[in-house]
Amino acid sequence: MTHPTCAACPEPAVYLDRVSGEHLCAGHLAERVEATFCETLRAPGGPARGERVAVAFSGGKDSSVLLHLLATAAPPALELVAITVDEGIAGYRDATIGVARELAARLGVEHRVVGFREACGRDLDALVEGREHRACTVCGVLRRRLLQGAARECGADRLAMGHCLDDEAESVVMNWLRGDLYRTAGARPNGGEGMVPRTRPLARIPEKEVVSYALLHDLAPELPECPYTRHALRAGVRGLVHRAEFRSPGTMARVVAGQADLEARVRGLLPPADFTTCPGCGEPVLGGSCRVCALLGSALEKH
Repeated sequence: MTHPTCAACPEPAVYLDRVSGEHLCAGHLAERVEATFCETLRAPGGPARGERVAVAFSGGKDSSVLLHLLATAAPPALELVAITVDEGIAGYRDATIGVARELAARLGVEHRVVGFREACGRDLDALVEGREHRACTVCGVLRRRLLQGAARECGADRLAMGHCLDDEAESVVMNWLRGDLYRTAGARPNGGEGMVPRTRPLARIPEKEVVSYALLHDLAPELPECPYTRHALRAGVRGLVHRAEFRSPGTMARVVAGQADLEARVRGLLPPADFTTCPGCGEPVLGGSCRVCALLGSALEKH
C-alpha cells in the first residue's frame, strides 16, 4: 500500500484534512497551525506588543499547545504567565499539575497555581459531595472566577484561553439548547471594572489539528481523565457535534461562521448586559446576582 504524500511537498503525509481532502506532512501541518494561530492572535481584540498575557493552563493538550505557541510562535513580544487551577480532584489534578510545571519550566514561562481550597475553603470533591451531577457547573463557575482573579492579581492585560474550533462550535450549540438569548444573539456585556478581557487564539483550529500538533511537538503526555466529565452537558453536545462533523466535514466551521453572521445581523438589537458589584464578595458580576457566592453558600448549608 502506497503511503500518501503531502499536498505541498514530497514528504510522507501525517494528516488528512477531510474538508479539503488534502494530505499534509508534519512540517506543513505545523506551518498551517502556526499561521492560523498568528492570524487569530493579530485579529481585533487580541494582545498588543508588550502586553502581559495570563494563560489558562491546565496541562492538557489544548492549553499546552496554546502556551507553546504563545512562547514560540506569537509575532508580538508578549510577557507570559501560566495559571493553573487546582480544583482538588482526587486522582486527577495532581498529575496534570506536574505536567504543567514541567512544560512551563521547559518554555521558561512564569507559572502560578491557584487552588479551590485556598480560595473557596473546600476542594471540588467536597463542594459537590452528594451532587456530583453538578460538578461541571460548579467547577466552571469557580474556575472562571479564580482565573480572572489570578490574571488581575498578576497584572495581566489579557487572559488567553485554549478553546479550539470544536469548543467554539459546542458552545454555540449549548447556548441554543439552554435557550440563552443573550449569548445566542451575541450580546456582549459592557466591560466591568476588574475584568481582564479574554482572547482565544486557537478558536479557528480544529481539535484534530491541535492534537496532531501536540503529538508532533511532545505536548501530549498520557493524563487521567477528569472523573466528572461524564456528567457534563458539553459531553453530550460534543458527541452530537462530532457525529455531524464526521458525516459532513466542515460542519463545525459552518456552525461557528453562522453564529458570527447571526451576531452581526442582530448586533445592537439587544442591550448589552451590565456588570454590577456583588455585595458579598465585591467581584464584578452580571445580572445582579453572584453565582460564586450562591454556589459556595449552598455548599456551606449542605455541610
